[in-house]
Amino acid sequence: MRLAFMGTPEFAVPSLAELIASGHEIVAVYSQPPKPRGRGQKLTPSPVQAFAETMGLPVFTPASMKSAEAIEIFQALEVDAACVVAYGQILKTEVLDAPRLGCFNLHGSLLPRWRGAAPIQRAIMAGDRQTGVQIMRMSEGLDEGAILLSEILDIRPDDTAASLGERMSHIGAALWPRALAAIERGGVEGTEQVGEPTYAKKITPAEARIDWSRPAADIDAHIRGLSPFPGAWFEVPGEDGPVRIKVLMSRPSLRGAGDGSPGEVLDSDLRIATGDGVVRLLRVQRAGKAAQSADEMLRGFPLPQGTVLG
Repeated sequence: MRLAFMGTPEFAVPSLAELIASGHEIVAVYSQPPKPRGRGQKLTPSPVQAFAETMGLPVFTPASMKSAEAIEIFQALEVDAACVVAYGQILKTEVLDAPRLGCFNLHGSLLPRWRGAAPIQRAIMAGDRQTGVQIMRMSEGLDEGAILLSEILDIRPDDTAASLGERMSHIGAALWPRALAAIERGGVEGTEQVGEPTYAKKITPAEARIDWSRPAADIDAHIRGLSPFPGAWFEVPGEDGPVRIKVLMSRPSLRGAGDGSPGEVLDSDLRIATGDGVVRLLRVQRAGKAAQSADEMLRGFPLPQGTVLG
């Protein structure tokens, strides 16, 4: 088939690789424009753009797919279908209707649960036991289209957004050849979504702050759901003002909240009292520093027993 691919983050790269390996003709790859990154703020292409260019594919990075020029260019491609994976832009009707067979999206949840921008993070943060990847026919509404193919995954007790997203990206990529074969022969209509939708809103920096008054299990889910980005965080006093520390991995325990007040450091293993139970911090990252184990951080940046984390 003659395809356009639209995607931006690392999560989308396995899908593009699978479509190439399946023998489809990728006539255009769309991705978000390069962004300044690192200390030098050098313009850096997205993972999808970088991979597409190494494969010799033409890449388009319009600032907005809503512009008349971007829509005209897309329509002129005359593709059979568009495959969309975490592209990051809303597509207008003129774009959705341009491919001969339509536009199709790989989404990282079991719809209609967790429609929106951050489904993987929200599922872990909410304590969900299962999630999935689904290919759906795109419509004007946010993640409201009919489902063509699904694969269910268990969320493991130690999953982070990174580990779960990595697993989902490869399982989801493997769905594309089956879905496109069915779409091409007209053998799939799709199943309409059933149930009350929930929405996976974009994560805000303020929301990522750890609330130590919550139960230990909730805090652990919060930490893992936001790891590695943007990272759940707390603050402690420093010589030059508050020091922000991200927590990238933790483990809850069933010790009672009577061990200390919420946010209080209980021992040298960095066990922290919560509103119900205890959370041990395992992997952390101080602002401007590399990620490290809690033990490594404490050797150079001690948090004595009795310290209250903010």
